[in-house]
Amino acid sequence: MSRISRRIGSIAESATLAVDAKAKALKAAGRPVIGFGAGEPDFATPDYIVEAAIAAARNPQYHRYSPAAGLPELRAAIAEKTMRDSGYKLEASQVLVTNGGKQAVYNAFATLLDPGDEVILPAPYWTTYPEAIRLAGGVPVEVFAGPEQGYKVTIEQLEAAVTPKTKVLLFVSPSNPTGAVYAPEQVAEIGRWAASKDLWVITDEIYEHLTYDDAVFTSIATAAPELGDKVIILNGVAKTYAMTGWRVGWMAGPLDVIKAATNLQSHATSNVANVSQMAALAAVSGPLDAVAEMRTAFDRRRKAMVSALNAIDGVHCPTPEGAFYAYSDVRGLLGREIRGVVPATSAELAALILEQAEVAVVPGEAFGPSGYIRMSYALGDADLAEGVGRMAALLGEAK
Repeated sequence: MSRISRRIGSIAESATLAVDAKAKALKAAGRPVIGFGAGEPDFATPDYIVEAAIAAARNPQYHRYSPAAGLPELRAAIAEKTMRDSGYKLEASQVLVTNGGKQAVYNAFATLLDPGDEVILPAPYWTTYPEAIRLAGGVPVEVFAGPEQGYKVTIEQLEAAVTPKTKVLLFVSPSNPTGAVYAPEQVAEIGRWAASKDLWVITDEIYEHLTYDDAVFTSIATAAPELGDKVIILNGVAKTYAMTGWRVGWMAGPLDVIKAATNLQSHATSNVANVSQMAALAAVSGPLDAVAEMRTAFDRRRKAMVSALNAIDGVHCPTPEGAFYAYSDVRGLLGREIRGVVPATSAELAALILEQAEVAVVPGEAFGPSGYIRMSYALGDADLAEGVGRMAALLGEAK
């Protein structure tokens, strides 16, 4: 008899966190590893947010339990922020504050899915999505869009994936891991299609403020009013405000779903830490000046990374339009000898890059098919240049 349940034992480890942990362990052992694995801004949380947290920590009011769904003032502020940024009207009662965006993802799937329900999952996808679907008893149905179509799925692909068991479409724009951003008309078309199939749409909007060039963020909740109340918005403060460690996310949607998800959370974790909630309140109700400064830096690094990667023979990196990731097609390097090794998969290539160049990247297997690597450009300019330079020197030896 197994000591671990089949349900938990079947969960794949978070590949992005695993790569980041390995890179940090090697650095701690004295190796000069540069990590492109974690999607984590290298900026400090803005001072006004930190000051709000300090004030909350000193206030005995926040030393006690608070409502499982979140502090009322934060839920109201998130509803206002959603109207400001997504154009979608919510009441505070339609918001559930969660322990980071990951809990919002899990809560949403656990609340909607019964065993055997299918979720259309556009790929490449964030590594946590399929595991959260499976944990909830659902079945992820992958729909892959490669670089030749800008990593964006088409209506024809979605149509081919839908079955009588399909209950949910997951929609993410801007995308992790590819940085793809759907045009407003594409978002509306996909939303109308989902409505015509009577599907729920779960939309992850956590990278909403990180778009570049002419790309614009468009919320499917407002672009396709035909969806009615069958849409759930996931979001959080981690990426926009450099608050990955504060662990505040949220889900917003119809009242019956939020009530059910709140009931789940009340038994799983109860309320998010009050100090973090007050920091999040300062973030979502405050100015976006710091966000604009970070975006300017990300844009500069984006251009530098894409240019350097595309100069490597065997690497094709489409220019990302959002988030802070570059998703390179490295199939041109597979099967070629590099320092006595012939990698057959992107996982083997990533292992070679880590060992020989001391650079940590995440292989495509974490996000869908093999043949790709994801690199975050949310790190310092000097490290970015050094890391990509080491990769270029190594991969330039491919025969």
